[in-house]
Amino acid sequence: MDNGKRTVVVTGFGPFGEHTVNASWVAVQELKTLGLGNDVDLHVYEVPVEYQKVQSLVPSLWKQYHPQLVVHVGLSGMATTVTLEKCGRNHGYKGLDNCSFCPDSQCCVEGGPECIDSVIDMDSVCKRVTASGLGVAVSVSKDAGRYLCDYTYYTSLYLSHGRSAFIHVPPLDKPYSGEDLGRALRAIVLEMLDLLAQAEDKINCQHGH
Repeated sequence: MDNGKRTVVVTGFGPFGEHTVNASWVAVQELKTLGLGNDVDLHVYEVPVEYQKVQSLVPSLWKQYHPQLVVHVGLSGMATTVTLEKCGRNHGYKGLDNCSFCPDSQCCVEGGPECIDSVIDMDSVCKRVTASGLGVAVSVSKDAGRYLCDYTYYTSLYLSHGRSAFIHVPPLDKPYSGEDLGRALRAIVLEMLDLLAQAEDKINCQHGH
């Protein structure tokens, strides 16, 4: 594998409840079609809306790919914008998944911190993407909802020491098409990679003195 390439894993969720087509997976498939350029290896996965599958799949993605960044994309039935989530929460998981299961402890990682922030400055990503004239509204949130989205995000943040991101998308055509959402994901992920690269350059500069 070319060492100059950065590896990015992006996940969407499968169907759940009334959402027989999950906009998050449609958007991620559109992103895969668009790609992230020649210097990024992009891998996409559909995540079942099941706590136990998340518990096994998320660690396996980090172990298999050692990615620079993992971005999870989920559907929010209430969202009207593409929403960048700043943090994941450890407790409060009472909603049943597709297998009618929820963790007995109602938490992601027993003994883990209550909240883990992403190392990515979501406000900065939001401003930069909005300024690019994408035609898709982007906002920032501090509450990923205490369901599989939040659970997945916290699990990933815990494993990666914050090198993860979560993006909520609205249902298809409310108001954005799958193509619109795919374009938005591409712009957002590229900005995130840019910010991570800048942060690494700063660290390398400091180590060089």
